[in-house]
Amino acid sequence: ASNEYDYQSFGATIHFAKKTSTRSGEFAAKLQAYVDNVKYILPVELRPNNGGGDDDDYGSKARNSFSTSLSYSQVINKNLQVMFLLDLVYQKGYLGLPFHRVYFLNENLPHVENLPDSRFKLPLGFRANYFAGDKVIIRTFYRYYHDDWGLNAHTFELETPVKVTPFFSITPFYRYYNQGAVDYFSPYQTHTAADQYYTSNYDLSKFNSNFYGAGFRLAPPKGVFGMKHFNMLELRYGHYTKSVGMRSDI
Repeated sequence: ASNEYDYQSFGATIHFAKKTSTRSGEFAAKLQAYVDNVKYILPVELRPNNGGGDDDDYGSKARNSFSTSLSYSQVINKNLQVMFLLDLVYQKGYLGLPFHRVYFLNENLPHVENLPDSRFKLPLGFRANYFAGDKVIIRTFYRYYHDDWGLNAHTFELETPVKVTPFFSITPFYRYYNQGAVDYFSPYQTHTAADQYYTSNYDLSKFNSNFYGAGFRLAPPKGVFGMKHFNMLELRYGHYTKSVGMRSDI
């Protein structure tokens, strides 16, 4: 269970895994269900009493999510391991965000975004880890994503831990993401009243992003700074850019 200022969620998970007879492969299945509530907080200019109303006046709307995650991992040889992943996700209820404004053509007063009340998602993934000797590991991941809102996306990740000494390692990483827009996205003042569904949320627009950086891990045999109970220190830094103008340092 979790609770945020404008979101409440209750979830349950069942997980099952079984190895093959040779113990070189494993099949896993996970079932998840979330019963959520979204507080319906409107943009301030659309609230009653010119924004003077309390947030609690607007109530909440239900959002339920059900997912099945299937995976199969296989040890090919002592250097190579692969994994295949499939997710099936179905959401039902209020799937928008009430504080996202949408401005129609030739109108200055915003509307609250309106999206369908159901969504089916289908991500397919492949992971491969290659152990190139004692000092280098090459980890790769690819995922294709499709949903019935018209969004298609591709994700590629590469991470290469390098053991510089037995006690110090560097892990450079790179992640590329590309997606197309959902069928209901249009920018500022391009939607019209004829549209049944509409959003100007750029998370649902067409964009690509890059995330790259490195991790540094120190694990001296006598502990960090000589403290045996403080046996490992790790620092990761990443720079994120998004083609719609966002930049972030993490």
